[in-house]
Amino acid sequence: MNAQQPLPLIGLTMGDGAGVGPEVIVPAVLDAGTLSRCRPVVIGDAARLREAARILGADCEVVTVAAPGEAAYPPGRVNVIDLGLLPPGLPWGELSAAAGNAAYEYVKHAAELAVAGEIDGICTAPLNKGALHAAGHLYPGHTELLAHLTGVEEVSMMLSTEKVKVIHVTTHIGLIDAVARIEPGLVERTVRRGHEALVRAGLPHPVIGVCGINPHAGENGLFGYGEEEEKIVPALEKVREAGIDARGPLPADTAFFLASRGDYDLIVAMYHDQGHGPVKVLGIEAGVNLTVGLPVIRTSVDHGTAFDIAGKGKAEAGSMIEALRQAAHMSTAG
Repeated sequence: MNAQQPLPLIGLTMGDGAGVGPEVIVPAVLDAGTLSRCRPVVIGDAARLREAARILGADCEVVTVAAPGEAAYPPGRVNVIDLGLLPPGLPWGELSAAAGNAAYEYVKHAAELAVAGEIDGICTAPLNKGALHAAGHLYPGHTELLAHLTGVEEVSMMLSTEKVKVIHVTTHIGLIDAVARIEPGLVERTVRRGHEALVRAGLPHPVIGVCGINPHAGENGLFGYGEEEEKIVPALEKVREAGIDARGPLPADTAFFLASRGDYDLIVAMYHDQGHGPVKVLGIEAGVNLTVGLPVIRTSVDHGTAFDIAGKGKAEAGSMIEALRQAAHMSTAG
């Protein structure tokens, strides 16, 4: 980034106010490394952030601003666009429709700011799907919600850790439905989105490993009903013709080990648990969730609302700090 350019403005949504979002946000936005890379502005509830700061014993001032461009960044300041949606005395660690609705509104406001060019990227604290649904917002999660809010029909979820990155062909649907939904066009588009994301992040020639669906990637028809040959191989042929180094179909039980030792820059998982399980074993503490294919940059922590420890000052901010770092990097790359 040019030394004369201002640091990117990142809108940080507070997530479910009954969860650990406020507690990971406060230390993350006060972190010296964060402030050396970006200008974070929280979209959330100022009173809840002040309560989180009190629980953490953080020496800071939570300051409300009307717009991202109004924020200032002296040491110890947390800037927040205060939507004021949480009821006073909201219990920590309990599912609440009010908190679910507020989480939805934070994301909606951030998406509007990003589309209008008032922020350079979005970083999201976790929401609770049950609370979101209790408030009448029937989305499986952030990925689908942001796609709807920005008018995009199809996006991909990418999980990123120090050891491995994985992009998903399908995510929040049942396993039987996932297998039915997988088809060559969807696999091809997912591989292309993953390739483009890594190129944008500064890796010009990524090596991509593509998992099979069945055990041992079908083992030449021994397992399954030829899904690999029908649904995956045609997609790989097309992306290879386009110059993308995509290899597979690979047995999923070894693909992540090979990626963790450096053989692959990205793994393409066919369904939710195939990708999420290995990634969370390899690095949930500093993992980051990215939505690939949006017209705006979006990263997130790779953990949930953790109701069991919310409000107790026990949450680790490492994943949020890393999510902000990646949002800042993607906002200035290319």
